[in-house]
Amino acid sequence: MAAPSRVPTSPTAPKHYASPPRRSDSWRAERPGETIGAPHPTGGALGNQGPDQGYAIKLAKAFAGDLILAPGEHAADALDGAVAVGLRRASMFGRAPVRDDIELGLLAYGFLGEAPAALIKLRKALFSEVHHTTIHYFSAREIADRVDGEWLRQPIASARVALQADWKAALVDDES
Repeated sequence: MAAPSRVPTSPTAPKHYASPPRRSDSWRAERPGETIGAPHPTGGALGNQGPDQGYAIKLAKAFAGDLILAPGEHAADALDGAVAVGLRRASMFGRAPVRDDIELGLLAYGFLGEAPAALIKLRKALFSEVHHTTIHYFSAREIADRVDGEWLRQPIASARVALQADWKAALVDDES
């Protein structure tokens, strides 16, 4: 970076910076955190990595007026749970989240239509206070992990058809 024009320089002053000598060999991924050529690490607290994940929060806010909530449910909890599901779906495709990812998260748990009593009971237990992400991170992970991966990979129109046939189509069976 060049010095600002207000800084006096002398053409006879010694150099203050010199580039390090060039390395003779090529760069190699040898640091402990490098995952080049290896599968990405997975685990309970690692979530689903992907680009531009913060955009999902903005996308979710667009659905706030469309939510159908049961008594005792809160829009912030529903939207944050849908963000977790949407981020999981976006990461499956290696891209940033889009509107359909968040919509599928809301559809999976019946927040965009009339939900059966069994689904409302399940989501009340899962989504309670999940918008407090600093203390309920693992609750959001559970919400995302309960949605079937194959169901998440399909186009939104196909996902809607599957849910009309059976509301449990989107969720992984706990008893397996």
